[in-house]
Amino acid sequence: MEYILFIHNNTDAPTKDEDWSHFFNLAKSSGLFRGGSEIGAQIQLGRKEVADTTKSVAGYMRFETDDIEVLKILLNEHPVFKNGGTLELCELPTS
Repeated sequence: MEYILFIHNNTDAPTKDEDWSHFFNLAKSSGLFRGGSEIGAQIQLGRKEVADTTKSVAGYMRFETDDIEVLKILLNEHPVFKNGGTLELCELPTS
C-alpha cells in the first residue's frame, strides 16, 4: 500500500537540521521512503475558494509498505512528531 504523509507546520519547538538529516537517513535505509518535498506557494483554480492548505501543511512524504505498523514506528522519529507537531498519514488506494 502506498501512503502520503502531510507534514503540518504546528510544532511546539523548531525542528533542527540534524534531526532532519537523521530522519532522512532512517527513512531511506528503511526501504519505505518514496520521496517528498516542501510545499511552496499555492494557486487556486476553480470557481469556489477553499482554505489555503499551505497555511497548515508545510510538506509531504510518500511511503510504500505492506505493514503500516513498521511505518508508524519509523514516523515516531520524524522531527515534526518529536517536536509536538502533527503528521497526517493517508492511504493512496490503487485505482
